[in-house]
Amino acid sequence: MLPTRFSLKRLLPCAAFTTLLMTTTAQAVEPIKVGLVAALSGQSAKSGEALTRGLSIAIDEVNAAGGVLGRPLELVRRDDESNPSKGMLAARELIQREKVTLLFGGLDTPVSLAIVPLANQLKVPFMGIWAAGTKITENGAADNYVFRVSAVDELVDEALVDYGVRTQGMKKPGLILINNPWGESNEAGFKRALEKRGLSNAGVERIQDSDLDVVPQLARLKEAGADSLLLVGNVGPSAQVVKSLDRMGWNVPVVSHWGPAGGRFGELAGANAGRVHFIQTYVFTEKNSPRGDAVLAALKQRYAVKTLADVTPAVGIANAYDALHLSALAIATAGSTDGKAVRDGFYGIQSYDGLIKDYRQPFSTSRHDALGPQDYVFTRFDGDRIVPVAP
Repeated sequence: MLPTRFSLKRLLPCAAFTTLLMTTTAQAVEPIKVGLVAALSGQSAKSGEALTRGLSIAIDEVNAAGGVLGRPLELVRRDDESNPSKGMLAARELIQREKVTLLFGGLDTPVSLAIVPLANQLKVPFMGIWAAGTKITENGAADNYVFRVSAVDELVDEALVDYGVRTQGMKKPGLILINNPWGESNEAGFKRALEKRGLSNAGVERIQDSDLDVVPQLARLKEAGADSLLLVGNVGPSAQVVKSLDRMGWNVPVVSHWGPAGGRFGELAGANAGRVHFIQTYVFTEKNSPRGDAVLAALKQRYAVKTLADVTPAVGIANAYDALHLSALAIATAGSTDGKAVRDGFYGIQSYDGLIKDYRQPFSTSRHDALGPQDYVFTRFDGDRIVPVAP
């Protein structure tokens, strides 16, 4: 062994050089951070995990292909606990402290609506990958930084009414809606869709996340002559609707927004969970597209997924996966991580062959939603699995 004095004299310059080299290299490949604000705990945690998985699988693919602008992507997450105030604070932290280039969110329309003004003010693109409130993207901002790869309430409402009329004989539905801006958004959309067809509704009833029994609301709709139900609510209240219908012995068709897909609906609603037909943008089956099979294989490898029930809700995975790839294209098109340049980069995307569909010029200055009614499918629960409704 060399004497310590000799080692220090000879090795310190080398160590200094190595440190300098490592610092320079680290700076050259500094990652591009992207943020996620979503419910990562509570009843909707399963959906937050689905969004995380979709983003992560796509990031792995982008990084394996060399990253964006020669830099790897890195995901930074924050839990909004389905709370608008916490969501806005989390978004501000990700933008101002973590310096994310782009923000993804989240599950709840009220949370997303709270983040929208912040994103537009700070000029950081905000990509919606679940929440469907129409006003998230159609927010009235002259300088709009909000995009979405997800459903849109106004379009969903039209699709739900059309489905109910065609397949369930709907003539006078009762509306049972979560008591928040998401429910309000859908109430307006349902009424417009019904009026277009010369149909009326049997009434509008509100439900809360904390409700343990909604028999009174359902009884009023039944008394008013409802022949079907149009439902908007997340996992907990939607499950209570099913259980209350069971207690009443009322076998009425239920056509729902995609709230039941957000967590343990099959478990919470019980044996009759499958009576609810709800909308999705994607569902994994035994036979998928080549890209679908590739994503499913990646999920099995990275997350020890064993059955299709383990990739529920697929809509969260699929929306997030396609949104990440489109966002990477926007950054590449911009040639920069500057917020305005990336925003304009979305408008420059020509095509992307995605998981949900093949996108062709998905965004423009007047269109910030990449998906439409033609991209929706109807599903139901079969045990813990979400499966397509038979045509």
